[in-house]
Amino acid sequence: MKNILVVTGGAGFVGSNLIKFLLIKTKFNIISLDNYSSGSKLNHVKSKRVKYIKSNTKFISTNLKKYKKKIHTLFHFGEFARIYQSFKKFDECFDSNSIASKAVFNFCLKNKIKLIYSATSASLGNFGNDKNLSPYAFTKAKNIELLENLKKWFRFRFEVIYFYNVYGPGQIKKGPMATIIGIFEEKFENKKALPIVKPGSQTRRFTHIFDTVNVCYEAWKKNKCAHYSISHKKSYSIKEVAKMFNSKTVYLRKRPGERYASALTKISLNNQVFRRFGKINLKDYISSFIKGKKKL
Repeated sequence: MKNILVVTGGAGFVGSNLIKFLLIKTKFNIISLDNYSSGSKLNHVKSKRVKYIKSNTKFISTNLKKYKKKIHTLFHFGEFARIYQSFKKFDECFDSNSIASKAVFNFCLKNKIKLIYSATSASLGNFGNDKNLSPYAFTKAKNIELLENLKKWFRFRFEVIYFYNVYGPGQIKKGPMATIIGIFEEKFENKKALPIVKPGSQTRRFTHIFDTVNVCYEAWKKNKCAHYSISHKKSYSIKEVAKMFNSKTVYLRKRPGERYASALTKISLNNQVFRRFGKINLKDYISSFIKGKKKL
């Protein structure tokens, strides 16, 4: 009986929130596989149904060998996931997103395990040419190409979900892997200027984590072997987001790989992308965050 779900990156921001969601929505046991490069034990969910394994996904066949016949689905969210940092840590990015992800795909293919893959909106803009803006976007785009070929060659089944600047409870607030909203919250809490990468007019479709994991669950349940996107209908410039905090700002020099807009697309490698839009608005979230801090 296949009674196990695997979440790579299960100790990270998105992965830990997904585990919480799956515990409520399903009766499956869950295994988290994480190397803790950006994940944390603080994100562990206390449940007898969840097992945490610390390892690199390159070694997934060894680490999950004794569970392979019981695994129903693998949610692969444990990749290197930052644009600017992928220039500084190219080897780490390539190792995680290309070599390790190939091992994950192969493990699922050989053991007939359904795959849910987290793609990125960073590779969709400018008619797909934004995939060449950074090592991160490039490796993620190549993984989509590989998955499509695996489907054609071996009838491999998977779902792809394109994420758009996810934020919310559990997001990273400090260090090189911090999210924009996480950074702004941390600076606000410590009464420091909010850093804006020039020019500041670049726009993003910020999407709450609860909306994101809900679509991941929807894609898994529908089982269409399809592509989905989860974003918000409303986009904001980084300057507009900073103004919501009503704080001082400081401008940082332009960074390589910087996109000027989050692109919505209907097609990805000749596949229709089923658009899903989040219900939680960033402006309301920030307003609630500020009110909560004022009460302290």
